[in-house]
Amino acid sequence: MNQDIAILLVEDDPGLGFVIQDTLRESGYTVHLCRDGNEGLKQFSDRSYDICVLDVMMPKKDGYELARDIRKINNDVPIVFLTAKGMTADKVEGFKSGADDYITKPFSNEEFLLRIEAILRRTAGNGSEPEPSVYAIGKYRFDADNFELTLHGDGRTLTKKEAGILKLLCERENRVVERELITTVVWGENSYFVGRSLDVFITKLRKYLSEDDSVGIANVHGVGFTLRC
Repeated sequence: MNQDIAILLVEDDPGLGFVIQDTLRESGYTVHLCRDGNEGLKQFSDRSYDICVLDVMMPKKDGYELARDIRKINNDVPIVFLTAKGMTADKVEGFKSGADDYITKPFSNEEFLLRIEAILRRTAGNGSEPEPSVYAIGKYRFDADNFELTLHGDGRTLTKKEAGILKLLCERENRVVERELITTVVWGENSYFVGRSLDVFITKLRKYLSEDDSVGIANVHGVGFTLRC
């Protein structure tokens, strides 16, 4: 039964990461192991997971930041923190970031598996419906899985990056999507040159959507972009 459950594991310690991965796989779970927060966010955006297990202290993007970004994409998926930190303030920060549980290192494999199983039982049915892959954008129809943007039956095939950006904007329609979230999810990094590339892609998407005056991608200066419908 567990083989149908996909777990995203983000842990920067190679030894511990492999141990946890093997423990979960031996229990029948499908596990994808990532080494840092940026890689974890990109992996999360590429497929669906039933639960996320995140280390707190990681390079590029720590577990708290990663959890907050995951919550911007999916507000239902369970999140468990793994950390050596046991202070109350750290746990409070973890729960504020959207965590469902907080496991302090070191821990036994038996305890770890029981906690994972308990969370999965508790959240069974919550957010279990697949994420929508087809979006209505004004008069347009956007098939995110097939990278197709259609207007009145005429279709345009988007590039993978164009589709990735538009999907993030559709998921948070009429809300601001931060530049850093887009670049990390779509490019896997956040740098000056990637930021400039994002601006080019936004310009292209605006052109693709220009035949419907009720639709637009607004720039929120210094923050990000909003898909307005």
